[in-house]
This record gives sequence, structure tokens and C-alpha cells, in this order.
Amino acid sequence: MVKVFLAPIQFSNTQLLKNIIEKLREVFTDNVEIINLPIDIESVRSVERNQYYSTKILAQAIQHTTGYDGKVLILVDFDLYVPVFTFLYGEAQLNGKHSIVSLCRLHEEFYSGVTNDELLLVRAMKEIYHELGHNFGLIHCKDWDCVMHQSAIIEEVDIKGGFYCGECFEKVKGVLH
Repeated sequence: MVKVFLAPIQFSNTQLLKNIIEKLREVFTDNVEIINLPIDIESVRSVERNQYYSTKILAQAIQHTTGYDGKVLILVDFDLYVPVFTFLYGEAQLNGKHSIVSLCRLHEEFYSGVTNDELLLVRAMKEIYHELGHNFGLIHCKDWDCVMHQSAIIEEVDIKGGFYCGECFEKVKGVLH
């Protein structure tokens, strides 16, 4: 079974982090470990956009994780971008080792001003499983009940399923069990 190294960066919600670890351990058993990565966040910040360039964060992570055998998932609570998109929920190396998920736009208060911790956890897990799915070699799925369905807006995150569809799950089952 693959090990997941969870690397929170400037992530202060300890209860949410505990809940994410619990959920990941339901799938990856005890193969979830928190690591610290010395990422220079300010070097990848766009002042104009008030966002952080996710690809450059991943590039820094790659330099610091050669000794880690498993998937490295970076969790942040600040807004991410790549130049061709206004924002993104996450980014991952297809068939690779590294991924990043931003919870910034997954918070309900970002849209309505109302805090909903349960909804935040559901949204976070969808995006975490989505990016890890790319690490496992999955591409976007056409099935709306699959976590691998592409989400460009928060309503699409909410509509899609919370785990892999049968077809996508078959592709990653060997890694998960």
C-alpha cells in the first residue's frame, strides 16, 4: 500500500487537519504521516493576484522529498493559481508523487459568509482524493458521481461524488489495498 505524506504549509486549523488525517487513514490505513517542508512561500506569491503559484510550490517540494517513498500531498489555506486560470483548488503530477490542495475557496464563508466545518471537510476530501487520483494516474472522469470529475466552480465540487466511481476505483485499487 502507498504511503501518503501530508505536508501542511501555513495551515492553522488543527481540528480540520486531524479530521483529514482520520479520513485518509480510512482509505490508507496507518500509512499517513505529517511532514514539514521548508517551502519559501513568499517567493511564489503574486502580489498583483494575492495568490500563490502552485506549480512553483510543487517544484520546491520535489527538491525536498527525494527520500520519501509515497505520495506527498501539500495542504494550504491560501489561494492558488497558475497563469492560465483565475484560481485552482489543487494541482497534481499525473502518475507522479506530488500534489497540492488549497482549502481557501472550499470554505463556505468564502461564498456566503457562513462557516460550515462539515461542508469544508467534505469539500476538502473531494479535492484531496481528486489530486491523489491524478498521482495514481487517473484523468478527469465524465461521471458526476466520481471524485475525479473536473470542478471549475464550487457548485461542481458540491455536486460531484465523494469518492472514486467503480471504473476509477478499479484503476487505483491495487494501490489502495
